[in-house]
Amino acid sequence: MSGVSGRVLVVDDNKVIRQLIRVNLELEGFEVVTAADGAECLDVVHQVCPDVVTLDVVMPRLDGIKTAERLRSDPRTSHLPVAIISACGEHEVGGVSSGVDAFLAKPFEPSELVRVVRQLMHRERRERPEAAGPEGGEEPAAVEGLQEQDGRCADVPGARAR
Repeated sequence: MSGVSGRVLVVDDNKVIRQLIRVNLELEGFEVVTAADGAECLDVVHQVCPDVVTLDVVMPRLDGIKTAERLRSDPRTSHLPVAIISACGEHEVGGVSSGVDAFLAKPFEPSELVRVVRQLMHRERRERPEAAGPEGGEEPAAVEGLQEQDGRCADVPGARAR
């Protein structure tokens, strides 16, 4: 993946938020694909093969929590790190207990978004070496500020797919 840090599927019904997340991640070397809601996410996730998925909670057709549950129930996507990025509080959305690996509250600092995505990408490559690519999965520099609880990150951004 020369020059690319990994692929992120960003799912949010707000086009401005999708673009904000996209630009911040692309500036850090990530390839970003977006989707406008959970249903579109489920349509494209197998074509895109992302390393991380970020989800908003409140979206038309299929909300972020139900999308995360469907990703977890499908053996092809059950391993994918999922981050919720939402204006809803972590306790309001059920947080980590609903199959989500991280939570990032809106409004968020762009540096927090990048940190959470990198942490999840690092975890994905550590748990599934084949996801690291041909270079054999060199581990990226440690990302500070995320605490693991029961094997899951305490903070995770939401994702949008397009």
